[in-house]
Amino acid sequence: MARAATKRRGGGRAGNAARRGGAVIEQMPWRLPVNADRPTEPLSEEGVAAIHDGAMRILEEVGIEILNEEALEIFRAEGATIDGTNTRVGREFIMEMIGKAPESWTMTPRNPAHELVMGRGHILFGNVSSPPSYWTMETGRKMTGTRAMCADLIKLSQYFNCIHFCGGYPVEPQDIHAGIRHLDVLYDKLTLTDKVVHTYSLGKERVEDAIEMVRIAGGHSHEEFEASPKFYTNINSTSPLKHDQPMLDGWMRMARAGQGLVVTPFTLAGAMAPVTMAGAVALSLAESLIAVALAQVIRPGAPCAIGTFTSNVDMKSGAPAFGTPEYMRATQMTGQMARFYKLPMRSSGVCAANVPDGQAVWETEHSLWAAIQSGSNMVYHAAGWLEGGLIASPEKFVMDCEILQQLQRYMEPAIWATTPGDLAFDAVAEVGKQGHFFGLQHTQDRYTTAFYQPFLSDWRNYEAWDVAGAVWTPERAHHLYKRIVESFEPPAMDEGIREELADFVARRKAEGGAPTDF
Repeated sequence: MARAATKRRGGGRAGNAARRGGAVIEQMPWRLPVNADRPTEPLSEEGVAAIHDGAMRILEEVGIEILNEEALEIFRAEGATIDGTNTRVGREFIMEMIGKAPESWTMTPRNPAHELVMGRGHILFGNVSSPPSYWTMETGRKMTGTRAMCADLIKLSQYFNCIHFCGGYPVEPQDIHAGIRHLDVLYDKLTLTDKVVHTYSLGKERVEDAIEMVRIAGGHSHEEFEASPKFYTNINSTSPLKHDQPMLDGWMRMARAGQGLVVTPFTLAGAMAPVTMAGAVALSLAESLIAVALAQVIRPGAPCAIGTFTSNVDMKSGAPAFGTPEYMRATQMTGQMARFYKLPMRSSGVCAANVPDGQAVWETEHSLWAAIQSGSNMVYHAAGWLEGGLIASPEKFVMDCEILQQLQRYMEPAIWATTPGDLAFDAVAEVGKQGHFFGLQHTQDRYTTAFYQPFLSDWRNYEAWDVAGAVWTPERAHHLYKRIVESFEPPAMDEGIREELADFVARRKAEGGAPTDF
């Protein structure tokens, strides 16, 4: 229905608005939201102790398969029990190493005004990352990702102030050879955005290329670059109980360079993890904590965060499910454990829906509320994710940014302020039991900023909405996305730096880029 509506009304009011120019939307300013709410903690003190003990027993008695020879040698030197690639470590060692990791840390991109704080109550939202496919109302079908599609999502990531970092490939650009894909996409991210970016830990070349490109973009010397985090990586364990060779290679290189490190096991209860949430969380923690310990051996104080991706599968089909009650509780439980270990935490804004419909909204909203309730500090995939991570959609991206703005507004202390002006006793006394507050000076002084103003939601009644074209939400999002990318202007970059980046990319391509087999 929505696709047909786009064809029928594409030249209507929304189309006319796109041709008028000017600011596309009035959005909230850039800010780093602070979550002042008490976290939801479903676990009792005994429950925390039980899950901790479960994770430690996995590390001590079952072990993690470490499929990287260098990492194995590091653990061997630290006294681990190693049988082939199976690595068992004691809880005393793990807790000692975790104690070296900072409770909070910052990342400073090429624009210092977009510096991020990981921890200290902050919650940061990022774009969709890594889907191989793309869906837009323009075609109404699932398509293979391209560089142009990826660039559009990068532009949206820069444009929206509620998006704090640009993670991964917003959609996998499969029209670029895998050996040089990282060079082109990181070049696009560093020139089309000035926010914190991410690199995939997929072996030596990709990580070292990313380190050099981020250093060049920031205009840093090698010493300045390594003095504090400028960007980050996220690795996924291969659940159950494995860390693979290329990801650990990249993890260790980023640790030595002093850059941000996030480890996120992909634990789907009932498939790659126990069917119970407590068992799945304990497994996820074991896989996370051994990676944090490795980073601390390499560089004590290395900035680390643990991530949660613990959800469940549909036991009828085996398909991943997201935004479920179990997903929400697992996220809250992991947040509680992250505070126990004094580490920042990453979660995700995810759904299993195939198109930007009602299911997409309620599952994403559940995921995002779980992030807030858990005390998450970094939220991956907060805008644009569909089909369990297999599809990126610009319409869904815009719809999600409306949700993110509302959640950020919800976290603003001004809403619950209790100054005399906020208590409004004089206004109540002036109106009494007769009349209304519309014309009151107290209202006139505050009405423009008193309430959240949406850029996508339509608050008109049915008749007014119908007269205006009866445009459904995904269609409104489609028109906004088109207007944003058509009017997009990249953030300023010194031309000498841009040329140096381009020269680096050209040289590395000529050298063959990165290997595609491990």
